[in-house]
Amino acid sequence: QVQLVESGGGLVQPGGSLRLSCAASGDTSSIHSMGWFRQSPGEDRDLILGIMLINGATYVANSVQGRFTISKDNAKNMLFLQMNSLISEDTAVYYCAAGGRQFYSPDNYDYWGRGTQVIVSS
Repeated sequence: QVQLVESGGGLVQPGGSLRLSCAASGDTSSIHSMGWFRQSPGEDRDLILGIMLINGATYVANSVQGRFTISKDNAKNMLFLQMNSLISEDTAVYYCAAGGRQFYSPDNYDYWGRGTQVIVSS
């Protein structure tokens, strides 16, 4: 089993930046990729960024391309999400996830954090 804990959410003004972190623990040797999902009220949970742990290959959804960046620290079992140029549509609960090798596929992810709320509002 793998446990994931997100941190760093909060309230930010439009145009601002925020950095989310995710700490992984447990049987981390069993996972090959990690990712970030988000879910707005009444919407599906969407994969926005994924990263392959062994080589750093990434998937970036069109909705966040050029504004959000995913990064990792394998030694510390940490995942990060840097969000810039935030807009109101980015308001959502953000979830960290971990799974197999198909880091670009939403179905790839087996383990989930509990989520952290991001609100973009003036």
